[in-house]
Amino acid sequence: MDGDLKATFDLAVEHGINLFDTADSYGTGRLNGQSERLLGNFIRAIPRGRRVGDDIVIATKFAAYPWRLTPGQFVKACEASLDRMQLKQIGIGQLHWSTANYAPLQERALWDGLVAMYEKGLVRAVGVSNYGPKQLLKIYDYLKLRGVPLSSAQVQFSLLSYGDDQIEIKEICDSLGITLIAYSPLGLGMLTGKYTQSNLPSGPRQILPKLDPLLSTLKEIAQKSGKTTSQVAINWCIYKGAIPIPGVKSVRQAEENLGALGWRLKPDEILWLESAAKESPGKMIQNVFQTR
Repeated sequence: MDGDLKATFDLAVEHGINLFDTADSYGTGRLNGQSERLLGNFIRAIPRGRRVGDDIVIATKFAAYPWRLTPGQFVKACEASLDRMQLKQIGIGQLHWSTANYAPLQERALWDGLVAMYEKGLVRAVGVSNYGPKQLLKIYDYLKLRGVPLSSAQVQFSLLSYGDDQIEIKEICDSLGITLIAYSPLGLGMLTGKYTQSNLPSGPRQILPKLDPLLSTLKEIAQKSGKTTSQVAINWCIYKGAIPIPGVKSVRQAEENLGALGWRLKPDEILWLESAAKESPGKMIQNVFQTR
């Protein structure tokens, strides 16, 4: 399994992919932080000349666990991630989610933790994840007062999650110079074309039967472009100015995703896709941690 992941990582680097997103909460139990450990191992195995600090950016997310109540505890979380990856500095240190909806008093301590990471040089830049429009503006203003630029905002962003909040988040990012990082750009696999009415997965993917207008449009544009539906869906994210981070577990998936690069959807195709998305009653449920 680890060998497959390393081959996937190597292929991505070979083709110019230079942003790798992870989190200290990826991995459970004794494997907590395993994603960071593996990524660190893969990085150290890169031939000299393509190491971190040259052109590879590691973005990791720090969980807003209930026991992380002080800025110092959040800084320790960052130091633990650095230790797992055996790095001297993280490219983008991100707050994994906001606690505004359930523990508002914890929020300020976490923000101060991001400031401390930045000031100590543990991270090159700071970002947030799962922040809705209002909280995004609040933390942007707070960090600006502290002299820390907000580099990125990571949210679920795809043709299946292109609702009012996500559009507003994108507009805020554009106006303030914040990079939007799009996770789940393939809508948990629903935009890949691999699922059919007779092969429905469980969970939130049950909205698939309501996606006919969008999936049909994706398929038609893909056929005309000589691409796959996945590649069209990812290219839409890129066209919108977001950096998509589709999850990959195999070389085959990586090769598929790489096919989204090096070309661009036409403006009329963008309008066609977005119109079809609006006509499709099925929509992704936003992450429960995303604030307003």
